[in-house]
Amino acid sequence: MNDIIVIDYQAEHQPWFEKFNRDWIEAMFTMEPVDEWVVTYPDKAILEPGGAILMATYKGTIAGTVGLRKVDEETYEFTKMAVDKNFRRLGIAEAISYASFEKAVELGARKVILYSNTKNAGAIKLYEKIGFHHVPVEKGVYERANVKMEIAITDAVQAANNYKKEMSFT
Repeated sequence: MNDIIVIDYQAEHQPWFEKFNRDWIEAMFTMEPVDEWVVTYPDKAILEPGGAILMATYKGTIAGTVGLRKVDEETYEFTKMAVDKNFRRLGIAEAISYASFEKAVELGARKVILYSNTKNAGAIKLYEKIGFHHVPVEKGVYERANVKMEIAITDAVQAANNYKKEMSFT
């Protein structure tokens, strides 16, 4: 497990952030204008409005990413989570998800939401495992979104703490 290290995004990570997200979006869907904006300018789209981006490394190589986009003072969107295809099934998505919960606490979140699609069944299974629950999805966020999930920050912190305890015994 100590092969995975989660770090804060730096400007030099933009090419990986863009590549990892383009890969999964273009494989399953179509890049929407909002996707183009976010992957090309994550500093303006996510960081400047008060969000955060995390990068995961595996044995020193950039392998995954996730963003927390500020929706309002208490809500952050878990967005653009992607793991490079060469590093899947190594626990990176789970590790970076729990790290994002800790980052959300630092940002002052009381709730984290996400949007997905039933085509991405593996991701939805992960989100359910880490504590997200389904809520009705509103129209107009992403054309492809037919799933919305959320987690209260208190539940997210508990899930992250449980994960850390599990990992300390493996």
